[in-house]
Amino acid sequence: MENWGMPEKITYKRWRNPEPSDEAGFVGQSDEDQGTDNEICTIASPKVDSRRRKSSSTSGFGKAEETFTVEDALEAIGFGKFQWKISILTGLSWLGDAMEMMLLSVLGPELHCDWRLSGFKVALITSVVFIGTGIGSPIWGNVSDKYGRRAGLLICTIWTLYFGLLSAFAPVFGWLLFLRGLVGAGLGGAPQAVTMYSEFLPVKSRGKCITMMAAFWAMGAVFEVLLALWIMPTLGWRWLLGLSTIPMLIFVCFSYWLPESPRFDMLTGKREKVVATLKLIAKENGKDMPKGRLTAFKQNDRGQIKELFAPQYWRTTLLLWFIWFSCAFSYYGIVLLTTELFQAGDSCGATQGAKIEPSCSLECKYLTSADYKDLLWTTLAEFPGLLVILLLIDRIGRKKSLALCFFMFSLCILPLYACLGRIALTIFIFIARAFISGGYQVAFVYTPEVYPTENRALALGTCSAMSKVGALLTPFVAQVLLRKSVYLTLSIYCGCCLLAGIASLILPIETVGRSLQESNADQEAGHNNTTISQSNGSTQN
Repeated sequence: MENWGMPEKITYKRWRNPEPSDEAGFVGQSDEDQGTDNEICTIASPKVDSRRRKSSSTSGFGKAEETFTVEDALEAIGFGKFQWKISILTGLSWLGDAMEMMLLSVLGPELHCDWRLSGFKVALITSVVFIGTGIGSPIWGNVSDKYGRRAGLLICTIWTLYFGLLSAFAPVFGWLLFLRGLVGAGLGGAPQAVTMYSEFLPVKSRGKCITMMAAFWAMGAVFEVLLALWIMPTLGWRWLLGLSTIPMLIFVCFSYWLPESPRFDMLTGKREKVVATLKLIAKENGKDMPKGRLTAFKQNDRGQIKELFAPQYWRTTLLLWFIWFSCAFSYYGIVLLTTELFQAGDSCGATQGAKIEPSCSLECKYLTSADYKDLLWTTLAEFPGLLVILLLIDRIGRKKSLALCFFMFSLCILPLYACLGRIALTIFIFIARAFISGGYQVAFVYTPEVYPTENRALALGTCSAMSKVGALLTPFVAQVLLRKSVYLTLSIYCGCCLLAGIASLILPIETVGRSLQESNADQEAGHNNTTISQSNGSTQN
């Protein structure tokens, strides 16, 4: 292959020289981002050094055989018609997830009146969904790492669709609680749409494309509010539950077209299937496949949680768990605070320490059209946050984008300590929600990029589970503690996001412009090569 003869100091995007001195060409990269582009033979051991794998392709031949990896192929094919189609299809799954989650803000007040439920039982309907999601997220992540992204995403979507429809026919509160808990368990697999989508994208498109998936979430939330505004006054909540599953039904109907991730198939040793998928993408995009032979690296041990705490990952894992916790804790917290502070009426009295008097737990109050409009306006805050992240995520990097969102959220919380009118209160809450929503999306971009293919889905699943812990705890702060002390409530949210912003800055790896890694062996090889390179550089100096 012609590029093997190039000087060691010159680095090509497609072909990479694995010699230690070549690492100097990767300016600004982490010490864990090398090693996946030189895998030649199909092997089972994850501890083989990348240089040895490469040399195996040249032994016994007069000249080196020209090869390419899945990463090389995706970069050569680029972003095109295929990626647009998979964007829409996986986006439908994401849209359906948003509708099911937004449904909770509408379902509670309606059941409170129709079934005369206490406030505790109404809150339990929301809590059981988050509990189910927290349990389901790591399970679906493990399924996706062991049996495939397509299988995991399709099964969890069918699961959610089935129990979502059944919950529309729930005869009593107990059955509804049970079925919504199962719906939550299915929703725990929704983040795997991001895992799958990211593995079809070239490096330059990944940040913006995954962030754009947040547009489907925002559209789903808006559609749910509009659907409720249309359905609830006439047909009632059962029809709303049933019609909210339509995006998932559409996804299932068109899922026959959805191929398995070629990165996953490569780790399972299905070389012919990988080639077929890459040819399909190239044909759809009107591009040519790279010349040569596709290299493969078989990895049998996939989806093991212990790998998330390997020496090169344990700090990243713990920091990301706290970041995801803070995202959900603050995001759902600001949603609940919006309602509570508006219902308090006198913002001056509330923010100066007066208690917010609770209403009777059995007091019935249906949502009005004005309530739906307010809910719609606050939901629209998702779009400005999305726009800010689109502009920044590839320019300043993932870590700084995350930190900026957390710090701006804290900054917007500070004015709420003062005496504010309703308009000013709405503006600051709107901006705070926009930034925390944007931070959530950066976390969805960063997490699949920082972990290798062999445990990427499990890593995203465990992070999603930690976010549900935050979602479970935030009602006790935003609704219960708020009635005791507004100052303390705001301080908790402000302090949590300040700490999360610091955690974002000290993440060990910046993933902007970084290729997706395939296995922990690649990370270790990259780490060792970089260490040698740094040692050689210091010796030369």
